Amino acid sequence: MARIPNPVRTRKDGVEIVSNVDRAQFTIHELIRAANRAVGGHLRKRMMREARKMQGMKRNRRVGRAFQYWARRRETDLIIGSKHNTWYGAEQELGTRGQPKRAIIKDTVMAEVNEIRKIQGAFLSAIEDDNRARGLIDTEDEGKNDEND
Repeated sequence: MARIPNPVRTRKDGVEIVSNVDRAQFTIHELIRAANRAVGGHLRKRMMREARKMQGMKRNRRVGRAFQYWARRRETDLIIGSKHNTWYGAEQELGTRGQPKRAIIKDTVMAEVNEIRKIQGAFLSAIEDDNRARGLIDTEDEGKNDEND
């Protein structure tokens, strides 16, 4: 669990100066991460829905574990993809000689651009209100990646 930095207090000539720069940077960083986790979960559900439409995949358990997202802490970015070394990974996304191009990940992301903007905007507009921002930052949800939805 991340610790919220305390304000830096300095005194000079009887005047106390309080700097909340570290706290503001922490809040912005965590709101970006929370927004990335929300977008990743949303896109993963949509990708699984598209994958289940494929022939023979409606009740297959592998589809529920096929797609993942990673919201990285240091880089504050979001990576969406399929698991390593799987038949439904790069071969179906890009297409090969024996496998037609299905582009599940790319098509889903392109179709959901407006929804991504809405989710990101909801989190980042919370910067104005510190209490609302603290409510959106869920530090217990570290790296949560639902196996089956």
